[in-house]
Amino acid sequence: MARVEELRSFFARLITVGSGLGEGKVTAAFAATPREQFVGPGPWKTFGQAGYLKTPSDDPAFLYQDITIALAEDRRINNGQPRLHAACLAALNLNEGETALHIGAGTGYYTAVLSHLVGPTGSVHAYEIEPDLAERAKTNLANWPNVTVHCRSGSAGELPKTDIIYVNAGATAPLDLWLDALRPGGRLLFPLTPDAAGGDPGPGGMLLVTKATQNQFSARFICPVMFINCIGARDEDTGRRLGEAFTRGNLNKVCSLRRDTEPDETCWFAGNGWWLSTAAVAN
Repeated sequence: MARVEELRSFFARLITVGSGLGEGKVTAAFAATPREQFVGPGPWKTFGQAGYLKTPSDDPAFLYQDITIALAEDRRINNGQPRLHAACLAALNLNEGETALHIGAGTGYYTAVLSHLVGPTGSVHAYEIEPDLAERAKTNLANWPNVTVHCRSGSAGELPKTDIIYVNAGATAPLDLWLDALRPGGRLLFPLTPDAAGGDPGPGGMLLVTKATQNQFSARFICPVMFINCIGARDEDTGRRLGEAFTRGNLNKVCSLRRDTEPDETCWFAGNGWWLSTAAVAN
């Protein structure tokens, strides 16, 4: 046990301090969360550019590296890269007592990290559309009293008012459902991803959106990403046009998200009823 805790502590510092994020609450959250509890019994299959590769044994040391672990290989659903999630959670800057929604929770590992970040006075609602993964998440998170697991889509139906929405599946738009659920100052972080050949998601970017007014949000891209598709959050035409926008580049110029207004000369990309602007939100 002491060995695993030592491995976990080093791993937490590796993906935060070693990535330039500094040592703080995100490091502590990863150090407190046992990854082996959420990915099933080993040996495990890691995912890389050449596909899946099986670990030599069930030694948990293999889990405490910056690698992606298969959860459902047949559906290409994985427990994603820790360094990426550490950077995303640092960008969200969660505070104790906040409410967070985790959409695409898988078996609950990053939900548990979110739970640690909002603390015992906060709460986390985890949404997972795959029934088998949702059941595993419920079991895995049974000892996290501030977490509620919902076996349903997080891109349809009603959502509670919240401070944070963290989406772990690729969308072609910031859904009105998500934006409307945010409280003033609330943050949405999701993978905005285009369509590639065969309808698969292409490379996109993690977009951080912060609510200023009902229809104006500050926005910036955090990092490039590839995610599986978010069911109910994709549009084929928008996905095609997003591909063209990402090919043009200049993601660093995006400063805001607007709704229900006509795009102007500052438009970086226009979707259906929303657009990204290179101009900042007015004070």
